[in-house]
Amino acid sequence: MKAQRTQGLVFSLGALVLAAVSLVLGRFDERVELIVVASLIVVLGVPHGALDTLFAHRLYGISTLGGWLRFGLIYLLLSGLVVGLWFLQPALFLIGFLIISAAHFSGDPTAGTPWPTRIIYGGAIIILPSLFHAADIARLFALLAGEESAAIIGPWLSLLAWPWVVGLVLASLQRVRSDWLTAVELGAVGVLAIAAPPLISFVVFFCGMHSARHILRSVDYSGRPSLYRLLAAALLPMLGVLGGSALAWYFLREISLDAKIIQLVFVGLAALTVPHMALVEQVRLSGWKKPTATPL
Repeated sequence: MKAQRTQGLVFSLGALVLAAVSLVLGRFDERVELIVVASLIVVLGVPHGALDTLFAHRLYGISTLGGWLRFGLIYLLLSGLVVGLWFLQPALFLIGFLIISAAHFSGDPTAGTPWPTRIIYGGAIIILPSLFHAADIARLFALLAGEESAAIIGPWLSLLAWPWVVGLVLASLQRVRSDWLTAVELGAVGVLAIAAPPLISFVVFFCGMHSARHILRSVDYSGRPSLYRLLAAALLPMLGVLGGSALAWYFLREISLDAKIIQLVFVGLAALTVPHMALVEQVRLSGWKKPTATPL
């Protein structure tokens, strides 16, 4: 718990500093921004999902080659369905991705945080950039899912943005009496999402808050395994992600570099998030209790 609180404080301070820098310096070079965001998500963001093997072992007692092959097949099947949805129904894919991302992020705050506050927190990084960066959001959505999808979804986010700010302020004020650090985290996420460019705010939140906190919780949940065991648990999933990314890069070779990076990063994240949530949400909703393994 102490490590999580330290991580939350470091993230909050960093987010506020970055928000201030963004206001002073303005936008970064867009191409550089894309490359930095993609690199950080792969290096610092994706590894938290690569630890899903620890959860699978705890939840289902998987220890044999056959068990891991079945687990891997189910994982890939769920990921493939997400990619198929993006290909066939991009607008539906985008709506679903935003909703499940907000739901998943809502698990970040500490135990005892009320569910309305969790909803506000989970949606903040997705909705609040529309306040002052609506054009950037529209372009990102168009690159990811087409201009028609962006035209449908963008206005709804803009409509929700100001009510979400009010909700975030009220939630922060409510939490400051019982858990000041969670209140600070809420405020930091909100300021970051409003002030920084959307891609920058997302990658800082995703890597500095969501991924970092999940890794700390995974370590506790797994009985504080050695660094060697953590690296071994993440090795094959990370190699799989890198291999899949290389394959996707080849198949997307005909489109522009900007669209290729956005689609590779965010379709990839969506494809990994669905099976990741299927595992992790079981544990989170139980209060991170260590279960008796149920065979897969």
